[in-house]
Amino acid sequence: MANKRLSYVVAWVVMMFWVAWSMEETAAVKLRVGVPKKDGFTQFVKVVWDHDQHKYNVTGYCMDVFHGVLSILPFNVSLQIEPYVNQSGHSAGTYDQLVQQVPQKYDIVVGDITILANRSNYVDFTLPYTDSGVQMVVAAQQGRVQTMWTFMKPFSWDLWLTILLISIFIGSVILIMERKVINNNSLPPTDHDHQHQQQQLSPINFLWLPISQAVLPEREGVVKNCSRFVLMVWLVLAFVLMQSYTASLTSMLTVEQLQPSFLSVNDLREGDYYVGYQAESFVYDLLVYKWKFNSSRLRTYSTISEYHHALRIGSRGGGVSAIVDEVAYLKLFIHKYGSNYMIAGPTYRTDGFGFAFARNSSLTAAFSRGILNVSESEEMDKIEEKYFGKIMKNNGWEDQSSSTTSSSSPSSLTLYSFSGLFLITGIATFLALLVSETVIWRRPISMAREYSRKYLFRTSSSSQTQPTSSDDDSSTHHHHRMESSV
Repeated sequence: MANKRLSYVVAWVVMMFWVAWSMEETAAVKLRVGVPKKDGFTQFVKVVWDHDQHKYNVTGYCMDVFHGVLSILPFNVSLQIEPYVNQSGHSAGTYDQLVQQVPQKYDIVVGDITILANRSNYVDFTLPYTDSGVQMVVAAQQGRVQTMWTFMKPFSWDLWLTILLISIFIGSVILIMERKVINNNSLPPTDHDHQHQQQQLSPINFLWLPISQAVLPEREGVVKNCSRFVLMVWLVLAFVLMQSYTASLTSMLTVEQLQPSFLSVNDLREGDYYVGYQAESFVYDLLVYKWKFNSSRLRTYSTISEYHHALRIGSRGGGVSAIVDEVAYLKLFIHKYGSNYMIAGPTYRTDGFGFAFARNSSLTAAFSRGILNVSESEEMDKIEEKYFGKIMKNNGWEDQSSSTTSSSSPSSLTLYSFSGLFLITGIATFLALLVSETVIWRRPISMAREYSRKYLFRTSSSSQTQPTSSDDDSSTHHHHRMESSV
């Protein structure tokens, strides 16, 4: 009996240790979360003071991604969100200064924090949850770039080359089919029409013949029906090409095309124009130390409306000629004022936005795995659509500027667009040549007939076949002599 009671006591003690261990494992991890406060681009992070509850409410794209990651972590997290503000409620410093508050003041920094090499000296970043980069946005100007060779642009170079080759091919075929007309020197010299045909069908003009028939079809210069059939096929091809050329050239000359006012940062630097950037951004160091801009030609702005006003008045009016910023912010600007501005120039790559933890923190890997899971789920699409509409897709920024440029700039027609028509023309022309020139296929038929008579229809009696063979040979030679004479 005593042993049984002892076993109950031991089981109860083991169960209590197991419950205590489980509670310790499932205890919430407390995190002090630092978030930046800014006046512009609040779609990413928006910090608002709630007078009723006497606390800050933090919302935005970055916070929704952060909460999405928390929902799939294998442990519980208790949050203490503390915006990086001073006593007056304004931002207490730059993003670099905010990152340096880890781990003394914050355990993690959440916001539109770009992953940079110099910041990695103070914190460890998770994997990025947005693609990023630095580009410039400039005013779009209406205009069409026209040169002395604009008339060649409706067709690509390979299409022009194919048109030349098909013209030479058709002219050569007609020259072969009409060679008897050309070489017929027995016509009376008084017959003006036949002399005109003989002059028109000279070998020198074999390329000019199909072109002249396309321009002046009423001038009949061929005699054989097969030649007329080839010209008819060529006229159909020429009609389709001319109509397509006219439509494409008209589109190029009449459709309004948007062109960026500046193509690269070199144009801005060499022209000594003013350039704007976002306040408290690392872009200033990029402009001054990497792209060698004069700091006196740089102006800071904080909101999308300030970007729009500065670009609208330009450098001469006290604004700027271009805004240089991260692609994430520029896409928001283009989404609101896209009809007047364009993103131009090459992209200076950065690593996107990430969460900042203390160096060697064990939570960095867990949150990185959580970011991967959220990015590959439909939750990320819903978050992006909530704050940015349709301008973000699949954890990447859709390049609306390139699609706008391509849609407003008509492209040249290529050979692939007419490859089927060229194939039909070539086959029809070749078949007409075979029908017209019997000498091409008469000789092989004659040789096949002779071969069949000699080997396939040989009788078993040599005495009976010898005279017949001699007669057949004589008749065959006689037939060849008749063909030669003809």
